[in-house]
Amino acid sequence: MDNRIPRPPVMLGAVAVLVAATAAVVVTGAGAASAASVTFMPVADTYVQSDTASTNYGTSTQIVVDNSPVRRSFLRFTVSGVSGTVTTAKLRLRTISGNSGSDSGGTFRRMSNTSWSETGTTWSNQPAIDGATLGSIGAVSGDTWYELDVRAAVTGNGTYSFGVTSASGDGAYYDSRGGGADAPQLVVTTGTTPPPSGDPVLVGAGDIANSRSGDTATAALLDNIPGTVFTTGDNVYSNGTAAEFSSYYAPTWGRHKARTRPTPGNHDYNTSGATPYFNYFGTQAGPSGRGYYSYDLGNWHVVALNSNISMSAGSTQEQWLRADLAASSRPCTLAYWHHPLFTSSSNHAPSTSTRPLYQALYDHNADVVVWGHNHVYERFGPMNPAGGYDASRGMRSFVAGMGGADHYGFGTIQPDSEARNSSAFGVLKFTLHAGSYDWQFVPVAGQTYNDSGTGNCH
Repeated sequence: MDNRIPRPPVMLGAVAVLVAATAAVVVTGAGAASAASVTFMPVADTYVQSDTASTNYGTSTQIVVDNSPVRRSFLRFTVSGVSGTVTTAKLRLRTISGNSGSDSGGTFRRMSNTSWSETGTTWSNQPAIDGATLGSIGAVSGDTWYELDVRAAVTGNGTYSFGVTSASGDGAYYDSRGGGADAPQLVVTTGTTPPPSGDPVLVGAGDIANSRSGDTATAALLDNIPGTVFTTGDNVYSNGTAAEFSSYYAPTWGRHKARTRPTPGNHDYNTSGATPYFNYFGTQAGPSGRGYYSYDLGNWHVVALNSNISMSAGSTQEQWLRADLAASSRPCTLAYWHHPLFTSSSNHAPSTSTRPLYQALYDHNADVVVWGHNHVYERFGPMNPAGGYDASRGMRSFVAGMGGADHYGFGTIQPDSEARNSSAFGVLKFTLHAGSYDWQFVPVAGQTYNDSGTGNCH
């Protein structure tokens, strides 16, 4: 892949420019569709060399990657003052003038260590390059700018370290932050996603983020689907810790946090009170510690519920739900939570304790219910709270547990189960019309399963 780009000025096409010591900000457009690009310079960069194990190169005007001798480079950026969803993040490097180039520009990985010393790091005490691989730059020539997409790592304000290695014995030489205008750059673009034309979109899944790659693939789908993102619980594995939210959710689905309306799952509650979940999502998750709330999208009233606390008839949550539904003036209603009342998966049986919530929704003529918990996709026809087919008032329900965690299997297929898949990761997308809705299972790249259709509101 040829990653070369023209040598850039600080910014192009700006209608407003603010230049600071470490960043240039460009604002384009107006209103809901506005976006801002910020260029950050490194706060530290250096390289280490295997045959000079005690030498520090933090004051060098270049950083190098090589395999003969082995040279590794490190860069650190501090992102601050940005708001909104990160839509792009590009790491830009310039090869030094007069160099003949290399057949490899290096492999770039995120690092957990964000406090290493620029002037103290040597081969002997170098930090571990221990994070996810972000990509590679292929063959490079001298005096040329190259860029790499690092949006999987850069999700908003914070400090980010990158480590660069090479398997080639032909070294690649880049200007360091001592190179002035030729110093490395991290260009972060944020902004409010332009509202989709036409009817609102609600898209998401549950059982999402862990150390594997499924969540990365489903997050990539969200990058190209505007609208509101929902989650049906088990946002991180295995214990809902702050470290898991930082390591697994933030680099993937976390780049859409500003437009996400989540619900918690049992794994989120493996840490007492699901405190990291509530701390991470903040007001996006409704009142802190409660885990249930509602909002409106166009003609639709949307209710997010908590199946990890009491749901019995007469419980605080069930009574709140009935009052919330009675107060809504929207003609269509969709609800979601973690544990499914109906499911054919062989791993988790139907959660009958959720029936009072389903009953309250049924009593108020709701239309759609979405769950997670079982790591499959399943669609049921419209049913009443007892599980009987009900074409006139029954709610169509979906199990959408295909957000990234390893798949489960199916056991006995339950009545009115109309579509199932246990092999594809993906997201479930709803287009919410004034009196109807479209649903679509959107598979990740390389997978082909699909399920789609249309339903009417009661």
